[in-house]
Amino acid sequence: MMNRRDALARVALLMGGAVIGGDYFLSSCSSPSEEKTKTKAPTAAAPKELPAVLNAEQVAYLNEVGETILPTTKSPGAKAADVGGFMAVMVRDCYKPADQQIFKQGLTKLEATANQQYKKGFLALDATQRTNLLTSLDAEQKNYAKTKTPEAPNHYFRMIKELTLLGYFTSEVGATKALRYLPVPGKYDGCVPYKKGDRAWATT
Repeated sequence: MMNRRDALARVALLMGGAVIGGDYFLSSCSSPSEEKTKTKAPTAAAPKELPAVLNAEQVAYLNEVGETILPTTKSPGAKAADVGGFMAVMVRDCYKPADQQIFKQGLTKLEATANQQYKKGFLALDATQRTNLLTSLDAEQKNYAKTKTPEAPNHYFRMIKELTLLGYFTSEVGATKALRYLPVPGKYDGCVPYKKGDRAWATT
């Protein structure tokens, strides 16, 4: 599968900025939400499991949102990669408490926007309505990013989109079905022929 640094670089390029929580992702998600002290000597005890931030229903919901962002075509979509489950881990382990709260509140805002625009929840929308809704939210987060100051809160839909892309590119189906993948690199070739329409490489 694509390594973490390459995946982050690709998502940052697509999103036009640094990935939220990316530093923690590169360091294997060192739980920024967990208070750390240095007064006690380290022990051999297993680390305590952090409580879940998102429940199973929210994970399933995020899989549907992710599938709208990266739908199934000739290759499997985001739902096949379980990006909802990936988001649950990332939000719990790699997001600061403030961003965790923004993310959770964002799911409520997304649902409220669906009800406001279509008089029904996101899961009840057809494919076209889902796409139109998320396209408008994507435009909203892009406009927000243009004037956002470093101390201003992050936009929830940017988080959702970033984690969808990151989860997909680092998944088995994303790396092997949507991208070209060589599990064991062969000889170095600095000039590989590329035809228009060829899939990008998952490994470099």
